[in-house]
This record gives sequence, structure tokens and C-alpha cells, in this order.
Amino acid sequence: LFAFAGWLVGYNGDFLFENIGDSYITNKVPYVAYRAMPASMGALTVSVVFMIMWESGYSLPACVLAAGLVLFDNAHIGQTRLILLDATLILFMALSVWSYIRFYKLRHVPFSRKWWKWLLLTGVCLSCVISTKYVGAFTFFSIGVPVAIDLWSLLDINRRQGALTLPEFGKHLAARVTGLIVIPFLLYLFWFQVHFAILNRSGPGDDFMSPEFQETLSDNIMTQQSVSIDYYDAINIRHKDTKVYLHSHPDKYPLRYDDGRISSQGQQVTGYPHNDTNNLWQIVPGTGAIPEETGHRVHVGDVVRLRHLVTDTWLLTHDVASPYYPTNQEFTTVGHDEANGDRFNDTLFEIRVDGAKPGMDFKTMSVHFKLIHVPTKVAMWTHTTPLPDWAYKQAEINGNKNALQTSNIWYAEDIPALPKDSERAKKEPRKVKHVPFLKKYFELQRAMFYHNNALTSSHPYASVPIQWPFLLRGVSFWTENETRQQIYFLGNPLGWWLASSLLAVFAGVLLADQLSQRRGVDALDKRARNRLYNSTGFFFLTWAAHYVPFYIMGRQLFLHHYLPAHLASALVTGALVEFVFNIDPVDIDDVASGNATLTKNKKTAVQQNKPVRERTGQSNLFGMWAATGGILAVIVWSFLYFAPLTYGQPGLTIEQVNARKWLNYDLHFAK
Repeated sequence: LFAFAGWLVGYNGDFLFENIGDSYITNKVPYVAYRAMPASMGALTVSVVFMIMWESGYSLPACVLAAGLVLFDNAHIGQTRLILLDATLILFMALSVWSYIRFYKLRHVPFSRKWWKWLLLTGVCLSCVISTKYVGAFTFFSIGVPVAIDLWSLLDINRRQGALTLPEFGKHLAARVTGLIVIPFLLYLFWFQVHFAILNRSGPGDDFMSPEFQETLSDNIMTQQSVSIDYYDAINIRHKDTKVYLHSHPDKYPLRYDDGRISSQGQQVTGYPHNDTNNLWQIVPGTGAIPEETGHRVHVGDVVRLRHLVTDTWLLTHDVASPYYPTNQEFTTVGHDEANGDRFNDTLFEIRVDGAKPGMDFKTMSVHFKLIHVPTKVAMWTHTTPLPDWAYKQAEINGNKNALQTSNIWYAEDIPALPKDSERAKKEPRKVKHVPFLKKYFELQRAMFYHNNALTSSHPYASVPIQWPFLLRGVSFWTENETRQQIYFLGNPLGWWLASSLLAVFAGVLLADQLSQRRGVDALDKRARNRLYNSTGFFFLTWAAHYVPFYIMGRQLFLHHYLPAHLASALVTGALVEFVFNIDPVDIDDVASGNATLTKNKKTAVQQNKPVRERTGQSNLFGMWAATGGILAVIVWSFLYFAPLTYGQPGLTIEQVNARKWLNYDLHFAK
């Protein structure tokens, strides 16, 4: 969508948005058009929140209150006025809820044109949510639960509207599966087909993908620079994920590690992040007599040996624990006598490429391989934790017993000694390869999922889910030292605290109602209870579905991850305030005496079967409007008070900054 917005205004895409503080104006970026899209989506979201409440049958004050909590929220505004993804996510999440409510209201006229329209629109919106971010799966869950409950009620042979035959129930089930699973999945596939069709050139994300995938890109540098490797070439070997080179130097492993384990005291083999002569390894055939002359290609699946050129030693791994992993094997090197004597087998490694064609050439850059030790079947592996000072803080190289692990991947970067006029260096016109769509799709899904979950490093403004409902900390987006301006991502504190408090109140009301019913006290009429459990309960489920799963995530988390849940909490707030002010009380005297006339019972039944707006339309809503007005007045004041942090202007004095550190927020320019 952002690319489409840029295309509409003729932007060529040269600016990569890499560094905070780079000038949009100097780089001629159409930032107004880019920002207009999320800003428009943010404005539409407020309207959709209002319509969710309205279609759910709530009174006008309740609709205004719920929409106002989103309209005057600093966090929602902070996200929608910048070029970020959350505006798209939240709009389609809200549209999914609204469309499902419209569909549910048509449950008594199944398979009508409108019924199908809102069912399919719900599926389209759900697909758009998950096409924006993976957390869209939470929206699927929040819609899927009431759909499952609805199907369960349709299966009931004693249902009030009459029992359905099994073929009729099958039609309902098939319609929902088609509209809420099949159609969203096909639309999800469609967006990736659009991506593959448009993004057909090389870009900064190439390294995330396999060489086969990269060969489908028209100007990919990796495949353009790929060179076949011959035996006895000296090559640099690099780890795909950490980018360290396979390295060795004359220093030895210490005899005893800090935890008391013993090493072999062999020559250190480490991972080094910079180009160096100690990264050069000569690739030698492991079996068979191949003369030292050019032209003998190395192939995937070959068994090879690696000789470290600078120290003239041979790479091996053996049954000695590595420095950091007692379960993994140590890598070291040995001299010629041992390598060609009784330790020959320990120097044998297989070049393994999963899914490779037999006999494929082993090439620089384009072949991502695992180096598998022939005797022990461990894979050469490294990680990001540096070794102690005795290894100069370089990376540990060890033998991973889990050879299937995806982080075991390496590649040969280049052949430094290869003459520029070599026949191997001459490039023929390269043809872009074709890979089936589904194969590319599944590879991209795996890469997206893996790298999203790999975002586990610490961040100064990261937060944990327990902090979000109470707005304990925000995120610094931007600062300008000269003018003391800053953009600090933070919600409207009073609005968030109100919504979080009413979530707890809602849970308490449900608990109290259940306890009272167990004791034979029925304090709520049937319609009020249905509204509380079904409608407000659905909003509460939506909040929980978009909040609770973050507790089991291991990746970096920030305050903006709570925004979809905050929107749901605003819906709960509007619904609960109406519950407080617009309950139709049960006439205890009539119930106790049983003397109510038939006429009165009919009138009561007719009145209670009307929607809330009809029942309250003629009544005095002064209390509800007064509560809504009072709450929104406080919310608007809080919004304006924190607006300088949301909009980045004007700059604040030290006193003004400190006055806004309500919960010791880590704001800039407080000194």
C-alpha cells in the first residue's frame, strides 16, 4: 500500500528510509502522500469504532465515548501520522469486527444476498489484517471463537428457531469455511503474487532468501558474482546468519575453562567478522587422488578437507566439548603428520546442500551449504556470544549435533587468488530462473516467521506486556537537541487507565453475576445479561485475543503492539458505561408476588425485546450524556497536555518535561 501511494505520486523509490534524521525534503521523498495514507486510515478507524458500537445496538453516548477514546488517544495519533504499518493493521482489525457484527445480525436470514455480502467482507478484512502483520492471526481467533459458538448453537436440535437437518448445517459450515478461511487464504496468496510480480529485482532483503530464490531476481549481485570452485582453491568461508568468517590463528584453547571442563589445548578455530589472511582455507579432496592442477571442480556432496594456509594445519572436529556448549564438539586444527596419519578421518567433511541436484557445482556466493563432519555427523555452527579474552572476543565455532538446524548454513564468499582474466571469472548473459509460486511463497513465509521471532536482542525502549495496560513506559521516536523537540510514543494516560480499570470491572461484574446466580439471586434481566455476556463479552474476548498471546512471545516487544487491544478496550469501556446507566431493572415485587397482569407482562416483554436505542430513545439520557461528556473532557485535556510529545512541537522546557513524567517516563531534555 505504501509502495502504491508512492507510485501514484511518481516516486522512484531511491530513498531507503535507513537513518533517523535523514531529510525527506533533500531526498525528494513525497512524505506528505506517504503520511496521508496512514492518517486517512486512522481517521477512518474512529468512524469504524463508532459504527461497531452503533451496529451492536448501543446508545449514542456509548458510541461517542468509545470512538472518543480512540480519537483523542496520543498513541493512535502518533502511529497514524507517521509512515508505519499499525494504522493499516488497526483499521482492518476494526473493519473485521464491524463486518462480523453486520453478518451476525443477519443470522435469521441465512444465505441471503446481504448475509453473503457481510460474510465475504469479513473474510476479506481478516485477510487484509494478516496480510499486514502476523498478529492479524489474533483477529482470526477473536472472530473464530464466536463463529464456532454460533455453529455449535446451529447444531442444537432444540434451538428456538427450529432444528436444522445435517445437510442444512453442512451448508452453514461450508459457507463459513469458504468465507472466513478459503477466501482469506486465497486473497493472502494473491498479495504475495503481486509482490513477486512487482519486486522482481535485487534489494536489501536478498540475504534472507535462499540462492535458488535469489536467482529469480533480475539483477541479483550474488548470482552475478558466483564462481565455480576447483580443488586446491583458497577460499573464504562465511556464516550466513552472523556473517563471521571461518578463522584460525596459532593461539591455543586454554587447558581448563571457567566451569572446570577440559579442552584439547588445540589451535583455536573461531569466527572473525573482518576480512583477513587467517580466513583462507584451501579445499582439498578428501577421497581419491586428484592432481594439483586446475579444472577439477568441487561438487555438492563431495567429501573434502580444509587446510588453513597461514598456519599450514588441517581443520577437524572431535569428541571434545566446545568452550560454551558441553553437548557440542570442539573445532581445532592439527599438523600434517596427524592429519595424514591416525586422525585422517577426523579431517573429512561433506559439503551438504538440502534439496540440491546431484553433481551440482560448488560455487561462491550462490551455494549455501552445511559442512557435515563425516565420522560424527555434526554440522559446523557458530552463534553471536563472543568467546573470552583468550580468543580476542571472537565467535565460537563448534560442531552442532542438530544437523537439521537452519543456522548451520555457510557459503564460500570468494576465491581471492583467482585471476581476473580466468575463464571462470567470465560471465555469460544470465537468465532469470523460474521457481514455482508456492515454493517461493512457503520459503518466504518461513523466512518471515523465523526472522520475526529472531528479534530477541535488547532495546532501550522495549517493554513487556504487563506494562502496557497501565502505560508504564513509551518509546522515543525522535529528538532535536537545538529546539528541545521530541516525539515520544505514549498513549493518553487517563484514557488508558480508564479503559484498563473497566476491563477489570467487567471481569468483576461477570464474577459477581455468576456468584449471585449460584445463590439464587438474579439481579439482571435476561436481555441485559445477554448483552453483557454476548456483546460486551465479544469485545472483551477481542481485547484478550490481541493482548494475552504476547506473554508467550520471545521477541522484542514495544508499546505499539498493544494498540489493537487498546481499541477493543475502548469498545468495552463504551459498553460498560452504558450498562451502568441504562439497565432495565427487574420488578422484584411483581416477580415475588406473581400477581402481575397478563397485559402488563405482555407490555414488559414487548418493551424488553426492543433494541437498547428504542428502549432508551424516549427516556432521559442525561446521566449517560453527563458521564460521557465528563469523561471525554478529561480525556481531551490529557490529550492536549501530552500533544507536544505526540506532534514533536513545540519544544518543552525542563520544568514542562518533568511535569509530564507522570510515571517516570524516560523523556529527553528532563535536565
